[in-house]
Amino acid sequence: MKRATYLCASLLLLCHLTSGDEPKKEHQQPNIVLIMCDDLGWGDVGFQGAEHIHTPHLDAMAANGMTFSRFYAQAPVCSPTRASIVTGRHHDRTGIYTANQGHLRAGEHTLYEALAAEGYATGHFGKWHMGTLTREVVEANRGAKQPQHFSPPWQHAVGTTFATEAKTPTYDPMWKPAKGAEGDFRQATRQGWHPLTDSDAREAYGTHYWTAEETMVAPDSDELLGDDSGIIMRRAIKFIEKEKDGPFLAIVWFHAPHLPVVASPEDVASYDDGQTTGFQQNYYGCVTALDRAVGALREKLKAHGIADNTLVAFTSDNGPEGNDQAPGKQGPFRGRKRSLYEGGVRVPSIIEWPAQIQAGSTSAMAACTVDYFPTIQEIVGFDMPDDRELDGISLLPAIRGEMTERSQPLGFHIKGQAAWHDGSLKAYCKKVGQNDWQLYDLASDPSEKTNLAEQQPERLAAMVTAWQAWKTSVDASDKGGDY
Repeated sequence: MKRATYLCASLLLLCHLTSGDEPKKEHQQPNIVLIMCDDLGWGDVGFQGAEHIHTPHLDAMAANGMTFSRFYAQAPVCSPTRASIVTGRHHDRTGIYTANQGHLRAGEHTLYEALAAEGYATGHFGKWHMGTLTREVVEANRGAKQPQHFSPPWQHAVGTTFATEAKTPTYDPMWKPAKGAEGDFRQATRQGWHPLTDSDAREAYGTHYWTAEETMVAPDSDELLGDDSGIIMRRAIKFIEKEKDGPFLAIVWFHAPHLPVVASPEDVASYDDGQTTGFQQNYYGCVTALDRAVGALREKLKAHGIADNTLVAFTSDNGPEGNDQAPGKQGPFRGRKRSLYEGGVRVPSIIEWPAQIQAGSTSAMAACTVDYFPTIQEIVGFDMPDDRELDGISLLPAIRGEMTERSQPLGFHIKGQAAWHDGSLKAYCKKVGQNDWQLYDLASDPSEKTNLAEQQPERLAAMVTAWQAWKTSVDASDKGGDY
């Protein structure tokens, strides 16, 4: 019925245009831009108190929007968190279990499909990582090596695609130093390298930007030179300029600061104080570059007069890579990427929407990437195709200042790790089945130093029982029960 109504409206609009009458503009749905970084730590941005990295544009965005001090990625690694954003469901329900494992199933009802049915133009820019993008090319991670996991954006109602399957270097993303290159932080390593000069020998990195079925941007194209975050954002802005009369959905997923980190000569130099290592300079520099790309987006929205009615969300897909000596900072929290302790999943978060959000507002309520979908659902008013389970809640009441406590618990599971957040209490288990559940009160102990399992055994037992019931539902979905 909804599709038929939309078709009739389109025909009426066509009649107005052909008769020479200007159609009256009705209230326009908000544009949606969802930005996500890759492995950016909670403590890597100025609005969370970082002093080691310059993020002036993100800081300005936070000052003009709402920040969530307790915001979670659904998983401590990238692919699962991405699935949670576009479906509103725990990643195990969707067929994506961890990084480079599984793919977004055709039966999932995504944000792209939901908003396309409401007349939104849809675009995806940057990292995809929810399935392979080619059956013919061996990509950096999978590609033609795993054609059974082919699940590209254009099969999920994405109208405009500029995407890679997985990671790329964060500067000159198609290239890495040729084998045998020498010099300080010059050799190709897992960590990264200093930006290559024209005289440096280089070779293909092995990941490509895809735009359609077996269609890639030529790796030697000048378009693919420079800061990778800028390359992604320029494509996204081109889409926005085309669709500025809206409404549109633009999902922009940076590769930065995922390893290997590389930054422009200028950004590297800005962190050259004689003490900062090459690894740190390039990490910090590529974060500054992604910050600059966010600034370019915000300026373009203002220039087109659509900033007020555009919801822009910013976050990271998980905590920072490496150990505590690595450049990425997880703030005061325990754990890092791959851990369901706070440092692995608590991430920076901003939502800017000038028409609806009071500038400089904050929320300490637990929120999660799985909440994006139901939030947008309430804002736009689209229907689900059935009564399948969603794991998120709408954040619209929090945005309006009407909700300060989460209305339902948050569940986590990945590769045997588990967690259950209920209010300020968190139950955590490193390996399900080994009966080693821990209990923390995040209000008084955000660093998770004091295990309360022995002091509150009944409360912990109730939380574990609730997690088990939730996990039973997740497993049913994983077996295809929702399709």
